[in-house]
Amino acid sequence: MKNSINSLSRRRFLHKGALALSGVVYASHNLQGAPAIIKNLGKPNSKFNGVQIGAISYSFRSLPCSAEELLKYCVDSNVSAIELMGSTAEAFAGAPHTSTAPMQPGPRAQRTAVQQAEQDEKNREIAEWRTKASMDKFVQLRKMYNDAGVSIYAWKPSALGEKNTDAEIVYALKAAKELGATHVTVEIPTDPAQSKRLGQFADQHKIGIGYHGHLQQTISAWDAALAQANVAAGFDPIPLLEAKHDRIYSMHIKDRKSKANGGDNMPWGQGDTPIVPVLQLLKKNKYKFPATVELEYTVPDGSDAVKEVAKCVEYCRKGLENGAKS
Repeated sequence: MKNSINSLSRRRFLHKGALALSGVVYASHNLQGAPAIIKNLGKPNSKFNGVQIGAISYSFRSLPCSAEELLKYCVDSNVSAIELMGSTAEAFAGAPHTSTAPMQPGPRAQRTAVQQAEQDEKNREIAEWRTKASMDKFVQLRKMYNDAGVSIYAWKPSALGEKNTDAEIVYALKAAKELGATHVTVEIPTDPAQSKRLGQFADQHKIGIGYHGHLQQTISAWDAALAQANVAAGFDPIPLLEAKHDRIYSMHIKDRKSKANGGDNMPWGQGDTPIVPVLQLLKKNKYKFPATVELEYTVPDGSDAVKEVAKCVEYCRKGLENGAKS
């Protein structure tokens, strides 16, 4: 999504019907079954045949995700490029009320009036911190990752919503650039006025904004935002990628059954998403944007997010090097 949209979203479904190509990250404590990782014996390298495979740190949500812990997951899983969630970077930078603890599964309980008031006060404190935050810690974080062989190509902060101030948006774009990101990502606004607002800031600061589509997306869902700024987005795999490849900064990939088959997120190779054909398209046409692994399926008993992300990365490697489905 060039200057206002670029990821086929955290849930950027590269679909076939309702299929989802969406991202996954893998950091394995156990490297068995991951020959691409073993070969590197040091810094990770998840670029295969010219196609950069990345991951979104959301994939590791079941694990503690401090900056240092997340970096270890990346190195262990041979992930050499990442879309970083805002909480990890902001906690590293010293933001108040910012947790990197594992996310609890299932829907969040609705807040009481008192709890909402407390959260509103925390949000105000975070917003105030953002207006004064030094960029030094973001520079330090970038260096730490780069030294370990991991680039940060996108950042997904919680500072780009309709309720966020202009100052917070500017802060987010500046921090993203210090992290080395070419774009920030955010859920696609329902109000065109908000996407116009974000697009104007993006153009002003010369950085991209990637809009996540999720299940509500359609082939025309990004049209308003695309007309408002130098942005891009995606939806239906092959035709959409061919038509809008020059407007895309990154895309998410995951495997999902079609609506007719239940629509469940599946271990890769068991769903209906044409992951390998899409990756082969990126290779054939030399598209430069990364394909971001997003781990959405249930982690099997006896495994963990790191091991499962590694499987997804290896799936991509085989698909790009051999054309194999698994």
